[in-house]
Amino acid sequence: MKKLVTLSFLVMFLIGTDTFLVSPLIPALSSQMSFPLSHGGWLVSAYAIGYCIAALIAGPVSDGLNRRSVLICGVLLFSLSTAACALATTFWMLLALRFLTGLCAAIGSPQIWAIIPQVTPKKRVAAVMSAPTAGLTIATMLGVPIGSFLSTDGIGMPFTVVGSASLIVTLALVLMFPRIPANTTVTTPSTPQDDGRTSAIPARGTVQPTPATTVSAGAHTAYTGHPVTLVARLLQSYRRLFANPKSGSLFLAYFVFQIGNFAVMTFVSSWFSRSFGLDQSQIGVALLVIGVGNCIGAFGGPLLTSRYSHGRLLRWSFVVYLLVYAFVAFSPNIVVACGMLCVSYLVSGAVFPLFIERLQSLTITQRGTVSTLTNVTMYAGSTLAGFIGGPLLVLLPGFRGIAGLAFIAMALSLLLWHRAGALAS
Repeated sequence: MKKLVTLSFLVMFLIGTDTFLVSPLIPALSSQMSFPLSHGGWLVSAYAIGYCIAALIAGPVSDGLNRRSVLICGVLLFSLSTAACALATTFWMLLALRFLTGLCAAIGSPQIWAIIPQVTPKKRVAAVMSAPTAGLTIATMLGVPIGSFLSTDGIGMPFTVVGSASLIVTLALVLMFPRIPANTTVTTPSTPQDDGRTSAIPARGTVQPTPATTVSAGAHTAYTGHPVTLVARLLQSYRRLFANPKSGSLFLAYFVFQIGNFAVMTFVSSWFSRSFGLDQSQIGVALLVIGVGNCIGAFGGPLLTSRYSHGRLLRWSFVVYLLVYAFVAFSPNIVVACGMLCVSYLVSGAVFPLFIERLQSLTITQRGTVSTLTNVTMYAGSTLAGFIGGPLLVLLPGFRGIAGLAFIAMALSLLLWHRAGALAS
């Protein structure tokens, strides 16, 4: 279990660092590559679009493969594509490489979220998930500021360092990552309420798998009956998941939440540069302060989730979000701005595993598909935030456009989570 926790942390730390690596570099990249500041969000969106395209295919496919092998291959490809970003000399070249990096990241990272519920006792899932959550949050606390600091020695240095570190972690995965139990059953839900869970009672009118049509193959299930195209299998997998009436509502709520979350995350560095006159090193320090709050929330989250109802914690988290984003744009100085955002990200670090837990509870047989859609939803929110946030940052003074977008997104997400019944105690 210790190896699972440690390696899950490292994988998500590096992928999280890479995901947000471009954000603090946008002002410097804009100057060096001569593109408008409003186009900076495109670099974030390119990564997100690449991730979404690959993940929609890789997720369902990984449900029938050895997750450990998929994870290792994904992290290896991610390492190479990240390092290649250091070679970019133009905006369009970097845009293409960020798209490629997103494609590669989508193969490996969802496996972490899928493996944990598969090998961890139910009561410990939220606690164990705090490890990869901490990896993501510490990526905000240390990874992004370090990237900002490294860029002072060359704009390609952050990509080189993250790519090299990822190669080392890939080797560690090969040598130490735990073996994953085989998936040995194939289930077909008979009703929306079945939502992919194994049932001992055959559904009326359905054809049950037999030894002639289904072969358990250790790490995956091989189909030897009628040939089925990959597209048809993918569509069948998604239809089975969304037969659960809660699936659409929960993923929509998470999508709207991530629009607001990524809008702030993507453009906060540009705000600090424009409104408070911070240089790259000072931006790194400011992000470090904000990340400290995020880290405290991630490590303190299991203590809260063990003492208080998860629905109550989620309700109060949205109250904090709404208060912060209603007033942060009017901060008189950088200290107040960092303090308010620190509180917001402290809350995010504590409750993020609860979002994942609720999405993973939709099914027990399609963990990879749910993990993939969770990440696709997050990056789809990132993409939309990048396209909307850039013009808002330019057209409206200070941070008012971005904070307003975040406030609306959090209010709508709160309503959607509530209507889906996910905030019940």
